[in-house]
Amino acid sequence: MLKGRWALVTGATAGLGLAVAESLAGAGANIVLHDLAEPAASGDRLRTQFGVEVVSVAADLSQRSAIETMMAGLLGRIGAVDILVNNAVVRHFSPVEHFPPERWDQALAVNLSAPFHLIRLALPGMKARQWGRIINMASIYSTRAVADRIDYVTTKTAIVGMTRAVAIETTRSGITCNALCPGTLPTPAIQRKIASIAASEGRSIDETTSDYLATRQPTGRFVALEAVGAMAAFLCSPAAQDITGATLPIDGGWSVA
Repeated sequence: MLKGRWALVTGATAGLGLAVAESLAGAGANIVLHDLAEPAASGDRLRTQFGVEVVSVAADLSQRSAIETMMAGLLGRIGAVDILVNNAVVRHFSPVEHFPPERWDQALAVNLSAPFHLIRLALPGMKARQWGRIINMASIYSTRAVADRIDYVTTKTAIVGMTRAVAIETTRSGITCNALCPGTLPTPAIQRKIASIAASEGRSIDETTSDYLATRQPTGRFVALEAVGAMAAFLCSPAAQDITGATLPIDGGWSVA
């Protein structure tokens, strides 16, 4: 389905980014794995498992110059990015009045400005080929608030607006731009958080996980990383050519509860 296409996935060392990369590779796309440090081991595995070309790149997405340098080298190497998945994210937990200003600036840079710059730099190649797919990883918190996460709620809400703005500008270019809004995923960060709660309360991991999910997703289970990856792959398929500017929840009913 995607043979010959190049997909750039940011924040792709592990967790959701890697799951999305795996799904796109499974559909035949060549993969560019990005992270702060080059994810070479993940690249080797994808190359062996799916028989696609894989390039690993590293860049600090909080720095515009680093993004521009990475993209210049990448475009010189592969020609164009056909599929862009803006997945990389930073977050900090703190009440607003105690939130470190430097962490706020970092969140705006990585979670919001980096997707803008990557889209800006990828669009000319997409337009030249008359084909492109942009997928912005939003969140359940794009539509609702939560305490002590001002950076995450703000940037994930804003990226939905960016998605719509890009979509409306590219409707006649063979390009789509959509946002995925996952609920709670079994990422390493969430697993560590649940383990910390369990340890502090002297409870089992299973019991703590059940209670944690009960207050969030009506299904009472994690959203599978593979399900989000499959949705990303679907958005790159011919069947999704008329889906653009959409905000798609994958949250076990959380957004309608």
